[in-house]
Amino acid sequence: MDFRDLEKYSSAVTLSDMEVFVFPELMYSLVLANIMSPAIWKWRDQDCFKKLEGKSPWRRLMRMRQYIMDEYEFNLDLNTWGLTHKDIEMRRFKPWLSPEQIARSNALFGYEGDKYYFDVDIRRHFGLDQYEGDIIPYWKTETVEAMNAFRLKEGYNTGAGECVSLSTLYAAAAFIICGIPLDDIYMVLTPLHSQNYIDIQDGVITNNRRLVTKSMWFNGTEISNKAQRAIRNEQVTIVAHSTGQIHCLYPDATIDRRVYEQFCAMLRGYLSAELNALNVANFLRSNPKYNRHFQFCRYRRGERMFIKAEVLFGYEHGSRFRIYDETFEKLLDEVNSEDYSPYKHNDRICCEQLMAFIEYEKIDIHNPDDRYKLARFISPFVPEAEQWVADLLDFLHIEPKLPKAEDKQFHRVEPIVLNPDWSREEVIDYLERMRDTSPVADLAFYAYRDMARCDWRPFVKAAIERSPVSAEKTEPMTAEQIHSWLTGLPGASIYDGTRLAQPDEVANYHTGDGIEKAFLMASVLSRRGEQKTFTLTIRPDKAKLTCPDGKSWEYPSTKGLRADIHIDENGCTVETS
Repeated sequence: MDFRDLEKYSSAVTLSDMEVFVFPELMYSLVLANIMSPAIWKWRDQDCFKKLEGKSPWRRLMRMRQYIMDEYEFNLDLNTWGLTHKDIEMRRFKPWLSPEQIARSNALFGYEGDKYYFDVDIRRHFGLDQYEGDIIPYWKTETVEAMNAFRLKEGYNTGAGECVSLSTLYAAAAFIICGIPLDDIYMVLTPLHSQNYIDIQDGVITNNRRLVTKSMWFNGTEISNKAQRAIRNEQVTIVAHSTGQIHCLYPDATIDRRVYEQFCAMLRGYLSAELNALNVANFLRSNPKYNRHFQFCRYRRGERMFIKAEVLFGYEHGSRFRIYDETFEKLLDEVNSEDYSPYKHNDRICCEQLMAFIEYEKIDIHNPDDRYKLARFISPFVPEAEQWVADLLDFLHIEPKLPKAEDKQFHRVEPIVLNPDWSREEVIDYLERMRDTSPVADLAFYAYRDMARCDWRPFVKAAIERSPVSAEKTEPMTAEQIHSWLTGLPGASIYDGTRLAQPDEVANYHTGDGIEKAFLMASVLSRRGEQKTFTLTIRPDKAKLTCPDGKSWEYPSTKGLRADIHIDENGCTVETS
């Protein structure tokens, strides 16, 4: 394993957002690691999912959405995984991307978002302004086990994870719980967000803990507007799929070109809505500044009655009924009689009148001549008529900034083909067989952390070099105090079998197997400069860390692993038997 492979494979262990950006194949590797994990398969035993056995993938997906919302929260605490330095990370990634390329595409390195993205500074919005100069947070992506382990942290009652963690959780769970083929799941990353597009019915986009159907995407609510922000305003940096991936900066792509072009067409279709009464109402809901120019009309006891748009939208709050959908008449019935007027408001246009014009003239919002015609029609009532029409078009159609297929060289790789009917064991056996021909499958085992199936060197490199939380939490302690603290922690790993947690997971969740505790001790002492050379003797029932000066610390283990690892400033050597 040369230094480039060691950097990539160790990144599969730590999975920071920076590492996923530089090594895009890691995104799908984490999905596969979560699919191999027993954690999500256990969801099948929940009554809520047992009741849906044999039901459609759509029914199960909608139920799974509620399950994820109940069991996980969105975590944007940037201090969760500690701090690092820009210059250190830039040096790490220089063989792959220049500092300028990274800065243009990653929030931690200077990316500030499209100038129209937020009304506030993008770094302040995400809390990045608290880090001055060269210091940046180590924004790590969690495995499903690490997400579940947030329950062990003070202040958390459920699992938690950031956006990339939640998107990989959704992708894995959609396959395991809903039976949705991996072919139908596309992972979409931008500099500030990670979402999935699922090809089911009219399409679904995941947004942190939520699912957004096409009708929800265009309903004009605040939640839906927030879900749109990344795809509406940012460059898509990575699209990952079972056939491969494409990256905005790399000239080579491994995703099947035909599949990618189909995805681009599907996503554009999802992001475009027709001009009809419902979507005009949705637009006004999303842009309340225009409501003062509009009114709605209804017949009540044979007479025409009028109500101001902002008043009727006010009735939507706290109501299950919405303007211009199938519940519209019920919403109108909820309006107090004093809010109706028998007289038309002469300075406002009736939405019914507007829709009659649109339908009669067959207005195509994408046609410049039709947009001009529409603006002229509403101009007596809407002073900013041209802007209104432009905003309406912008609402109804989002053009995603996707990597351009014509700029890439496509290289076929072995696709990941998993059958939703397979058992977990069959999935793992298949991925094991794929390791020699699929780098993504091979990397998945490193993200999965199964040390009985992996080279130890990437795990050791990640543990020693990228565990800032361990150092921060033990800063006031001597080595013996750290040992005493570790000895007092529970001895259970958050990972099953022969899988191992990294030191920062032990430090954050206050539990760990003896091997994991020994790695934490080595990481802290190395980071402090107190010791740089160690021998870690791992046996099925214990782990012993020894320094050249004879100091040693021993912890019980239940992992059943065996290895002799020598660690120094040049890396590590490993003997297993």
